Amino acid sequence: MSDDATQSGPDGLPRCPWALSAPDYLTYHDEEWGRPVHGDDALFERLSLEAFQSGLSWITILRRRPGFRAAFADFRIEKVAAYTDEDRERLLADEGIIRNRAKVDATLANARVLADWSPGELDTLIWSHAPDAAARPVPRALADVPAVTPESTALSKALKKQGLRFVGPTTAYALMQACGLVNDHLETCVSRTAATSPSGT
Repeated sequence: MSDDATQSGPDGLPRCPWALSAPDYLTYHDEEWGRPVHGDDALFERLSLEAFQSGLSWITILRRRPGFRAAFADFRIEKVAAYTDEDRERLLADEGIIRNRAKVDATLANARVLADWSPGELDTLIWSHAPDAAARPVPRALADVPAVTPESTALSKALKKQGLRFVGPTTAYALMQACGLVNDHLETCVSRTAATSPSGT
């Protein structure tokens, strides 16, 4: 068996191999990754966390997500948009998150941009870039999963055009994977057919 093909999990069922590298990953893989996410605040959270992940491993972000949610008011756009300079300094001193100045500033700036949008506008923009699932080849191994696609490049451009930061094509594709715009669970993964139940609000 190829190292990047599905592997048996603790219950004997096949899963994407990355899901078995840590218990946190297993839960995230089984319950969240690839399942449709809707709602502006929920998508803002995913967009922000993917931006913080840039250059780091996802497990680093996943393990700090409670800290991120506490620091950023559960990623409620209106609340984060109202953050002051004092809040910014608090965030930069918060050991519960990634204290990267550029990423913190981008998250605050993005919230201010999105606060001026109509309800559902972020949801609509992101989901308008979901590719036709029937036209996508089903990945059999990790090597079949791309890092960037024409759709993620288009989504990145659309978000940047609206003034959002830290939304490059790779980050945009990771968002698409995490939020169910694409289903990149491997062909024999037990979660492939389960990735149909929406999460978020």
